[in-house]
Amino acid sequence: MKILAIDVGTGTQDIMLYDSQDPMENAVKMVLPSPTKIMANRIRKHHHDLFLSGETMGGGPVNKAIKNHLDRGYRVLMTDISARTVRDDLERVRSSGVEIVPALEKHPEIPELELKDVDLAAIKEALLNFDVELDFDRIGVAVQDHGYQEGTGDRNFRFQKIREKLDIPRAPEEFAYFGEAPEYFTRMQGVLRTLKGYKTTIMDSKFASICGATLDLHVSQMDSYVALDVGNGHTLAASFMDGKIHGVFEHHTGILTPKRIEELVKKLSEGTITHEEVHEEHGHGAWVIDAIDSFECVVATGPKRSILSQTDLNVYNAAPGGDVMMTGPAGLIKSITDSRS
Repeated sequence: MKILAIDVGTGTQDIMLYDSQDPMENAVKMVLPSPTKIMANRIRKHHHDLFLSGETMGGGPVNKAIKNHLDRGYRVLMTDISARTVRDDLERVRSSGVEIVPALEKHPEIPELELKDVDLAAIKEALLNFDVELDFDRIGVAVQDHGYQEGTGDRNFRFQKIREKLDIPRAPEEFAYFGEAPEYFTRMQGVLRTLKGYKTTIMDSKFASICGATLDLHVSQMDSYVALDVGNGHTLAASFMDGKIHGVFEHHTGILTPKRIEELVKKLSEGTITHEEVHEEHGHGAWVIDAIDSFECVVATGPKRSILSQTDLNVYNAAPGGDVMMTGPAGLIKSITDSRS
């Protein structure tokens, strides 16, 4: 079976074209700028009004570029679907100065850019330069999606859904969705629309990353540990015992200090961490089913994991298939292959 796995982050999109007939070490891999960074650069190059069509995609850099474009006095038109890139609350998007227009409305007099998290045509073209054909049986995509429910803050709603899913200890691959996802995950819905017609697995990027970490040969032999994905924007920790998650906390990376990371990891493993203490620090929250046995180490992933070198934690950098940048794609691949076994 051939699988195309894409982990869409804020800084990079990590791509693996995997063939189950070969070791993961031999898979074709690419680490490229993230779609939101690419789109932000394209917006900045325009010095006139813009029409942003397409799908709901990751915000971050693209949202800053839209704001700067408006601040420079240019009009920005968006469809209701693409406008959810800025915020799911469309009234707040309008209040920022964006003009929301009907989805099928055309504006030939205004240059148009199409928003989307996955660009298969661009990936295909890149691979063809190396005589690699983009041929796959299934595709997996990981994105971070806060979800949306009117009247509920995105931090609260995202963690509410994590807590509901983690009603019992679960393996991280159980956080994957196959062919469909809940309607409230608007960014995931955008990816599924983009990939209509493909056999698609979609997963939150944080859980894809810690799932991929479990494929590391050293990690797979551990009984208990804390997996810590330190991303550009968010940090998620999960306490593991016997291959299942027993508790999680999610925070904003920019707020965390090495000392605070140590404290939270210790409380997570002991089962004493509370949702309130994390949420009051402007993190997302915490949820623990039970404590784990004395953990062997912190299994680290994510582009900002170097902060852990400033702690006294025993840290091991996960490298599934020999590559620390491929934990997200590896997690998607594990979720897809395990679903077929």
